[in-house]
Amino acid sequence: MGRAPGAVRAADIDRHALADRLHSLAIHLLRRIKRGDDESGLSAPRLSALSVIIYRGPISLTELAKAEGVTAPTMTRLVQALVRAGLVDRNVNKTDNRRVLLRTTAAGRQTLDVARANRLAALEELLRRLDVEQASIVERAVSTLEPLFRA
Repeated sequence: MGRAPGAVRAADIDRHALADRLHSLAIHLLRRIKRGDDESGLSAPRLSALSVIIYRGPISLTELAKAEGVTAPTMTRLVQALVRAGLVDRNVNKTDNRRVLLRTTAAGRQTLDVARANRLAALEELLRRLDVEQASIVERAVSTLEPLFRA
């Protein structure tokens, strides 16, 4: 019995080469879609921190620095810029006056929403170039990868 046409055996897949291609593709994809971030007026690190504050906040500066993989002094400077721009508020924790929590403002949420909409529009533009079969393949790949990244 032969293999079905188009069937791939695990031994036929060079996972290192596949990882290298996926890595390169991810970098190119992020570069392409972040072009719209300029309209937000924020750098990628500031948008990323703002996103964490929105989706995981209220959050302490230490927790935010850890989530973003930077030092506390680096995050302090970044947060100061977000506060000056009116995108983030600092609030003293009611149960521990030494603990300051970061929360987004309405302007912060709107800024992130616009940046996200710009990124999604750029992705949609790319996906429109695919025919139905290609788009279906991408949909299956995304559905397969999502659980790996959410774990």
